[in-house]
Amino acid sequence: MKKIGILFLSVFISTIAFSQNAAKAKSLLDEVSTKMGTYKNMVIQFSTSLSNPEAGINENDEPPIRGKITLQGEKYNLDYLGNTFIYDGKKLYIINHDDKEISINEDDLSEDGGFIYPSKLLTFYKEGYNFEMGKLQTINGKKIQFITLNPIDSDSEIIKVELGIDAKTKHIYQLIQTGANSAKTKLTITNFKSNQSLSDNFFKFNEKKYKDQNYLID
Repeated sequence: MKKIGILFLSVFISTIAFSQNAAKAKSLLDEVSTKMGTYKNMVIQFSTSLSNPEAGINENDEPPIRGKITLQGEKYNLDYLGNTFIYDGKKLYIINHDDKEISINEDDLSEDGGFIYPSKLLTFYKEGYNFEMGKLQTINGKKIQFITLNPIDSDSEIIKVELGIDAKTKHIYQLIQTGANSAKTKLTITNFKSNQSLSDNFFKFNEKKYKDQNYLID
């Protein structure tokens, strides 16, 4: 009976510790989202890299892919992988500069194929994840507190997400996503600016401009 009592107490303490850990992680995420959400706009430059040891792809085999996104409320202007994505709050315009083609979607980007887009950095965690505090690491002279996010959906194409928070600025610094195929995608913010002066047309799609350049609009 004594052993059963000790076991029950151990499980009870572990449950409380896990709950407190999750609450602490959630609180930090909300603090970051709230702080970054107070900015009038954000201009973020980032780099991404992919690794998958099982497929023989190591992180440094290819140079990082660089991108830039400007966020203002729900609107954004994203340059990534040779495309420009403009979301004006109602429609998404995907501009393929290589093929000179433009597609127009009625909806915003989603986690299609298990990929978290840079435009979702402040909101993706709010649904579908459990949280726990991860390691505190020093990266490029910065103290980065990691939070591990585990999808609630067991069929998710994302196995886990590790979100690195700059302990000083409370800004997102890094996102490491592990997929069901063991591939890891790492996104690192290389430059961050807030409250920049933007033109009134910055998040508007200029149809005439692209028609004049012979872009095909679907």
